[in-house]
Amino acid sequence: MLAFEQGVLYSVTVCLEKRVAVLSDQPTLSPSKTAIDALHPRGWAALPERGTPAMLRLIGWIALRIGRRAARLLLYPITFYFLIGAKAARRVSRDYLMRIRGRPARWWHVFRHFHCFAATILDRLYLLKGEFARFNVTVHRSEILHRQVETGKGCILLGSHLGSFEVLRTLGVTQQDLPLKVLMDIAHNENITRFLDALNPEIANTVIESDRPDVLLRVKEGLDAGFLIGTLGDRISSDGKTAQCQFLGAPATFPAGPILLAAVMHCPVILFFGIYRGGNRYEIYFEQLAEEILLDRDRRLENTQHWTQRYVDRLEYYTRLAPYNWFNFYPFWS
Repeated sequence: MLAFEQGVLYSVTVCLEKRVAVLSDQPTLSPSKTAIDALHPRGWAALPERGTPAMLRLIGWIALRIGRRAARLLLYPITFYFLIGAKAARRVSRDYLMRIRGRPARWWHVFRHFHCFAATILDRLYLLKGEFARFNVTVHRSEILHRQVETGKGCILLGSHLGSFEVLRTLGVTQQDLPLKVLMDIAHNENITRFLDALNPEIANTVIESDRPDVLLRVKEGLDAGFLIGTLGDRISSDGKTAQCQFLGAPATFPAGPILLAAVMHCPVILFFGIYRGGNRYEIYFEQLAEEILLDRDRRLENTQHWTQRYVDRLEYYTRLAPYNWFNFYPFWS
């Protein structure tokens, strides 16, 4: 097993964790001490791409040819590999779990946290391939989203690194005919982007690249055409616009970009949380954050802080509802 972990499982691990980096700007969770100890809110962007085409083909073959049941068995040694080798990520997980539990976290709590992370990444491959029959998905308050679609006007669909955004993205585009586009940074992961595009070109066509100079124009065109514009609100971006919010009992820095974008576009904001419940079960929650976000010129900072905190309050609610679904593996409160 040791040789297997050092060979195949290392490749699988790298590919799994890079898979989530593409979809959600998540920093890599490599057992490399140098990479892990460098993690900070924007440190992931400086890390080199580690998913080679051969590694990606390997994880794709394991997941799609051997089957989900066998692939899920591999998650246990993969999780132990992380637990032993990813020291800084283990410290971050323990700190987070202590905050949300209100008492010290043991190694088996960290193991469960890592395993939940790996399980959602694996499932994204099946979701991208359209194998929805594998999953039991419960949707709460879907009428909020459908009412918005019926108006013919677009909105900001604001999610997070809690659970899985992919469960909505794939179901919405391929099954429920939801007009969805996603703001995403893909420049850092070219190999993996090509791999995922090949899995489902229809999904790939919904991406709006966030680093393009015409990104605001493309978002505006999408909203005018009635598209839901998906973005994530708990990871600091390169624009430097942030807000200090109370999260799990302590101040933390959140991006102000999604709130500012909604204010500029004069569009509604709907919150989305895709919670993994274990096995093949997911729950999707929708909430209306605002019909329109108005920022007073003289109180712009205060208004931005208010709306960002409103989002963070709901994020905290769902994080407490599913604590092992929190997938920000860097010092979030530093």
